[in-house]
Amino acid sequence: MEQTSLQFDEVVTRCRSLFEAKTKDYGTAWRILRLPSLTDQLFIKARRIRNLEEMDQRRVDEGVEPEYAGLINYSLMALIQLELGANAPLELPAELALRYYDEQLARVKALLERKNHDYGEAWRDMRIQSITDLILMKILRIKQIEENQGRTIASEGLEAHYMDIVIYAVFALIKLEESL
Repeated sequence: MEQTSLQFDEVVTRCRSLFEAKTKDYGTAWRILRLPSLTDQLFIKARRIRNLEEMDQRRVDEGVEPEYAGLINYSLMALIQLELGANAPLELPAELALRYYDEQLARVKALLERKNHDYGEAWRDMRIQSITDLILMKILRIKQIEENQGRTIASEGLEAHYMDIVIYAVFALIKLEESL
């Protein structure tokens, strides 16, 4: 499990670098997105991954790795949006945006370590396509919770699903790297 923790750090370091670079390019323009818009971005990325997994021919010369990284970053943005709420300023200083990113990432990593311990690293025996399907299922659950105005009866809320998407996307990227 220590290996998973190190691999998690390697994957998210690359994702954080991308988030930081885009923050320098665009500021925090993503703050204008409401949660359903972020969810739709997640859906688009996950559907593209699934399509690429099922297609014989690609028309855009980009693999699934950038899409999994996008799932990680958009999910972290959604977690930040959940925490900040609608009244927070749209434009955040880059340092503050990165601090929020790191805080959410730390929470996700703590969850990953707890779950990975209890599940005994079962993800290592999963197929990447199954991970993609689980991510899509999580996104559809989020969409349903959003349609229900955030109310659930017996289910986890939005935060748990966004966190799980980050974890599954990290697992997929680790598996892809190990398959090279």
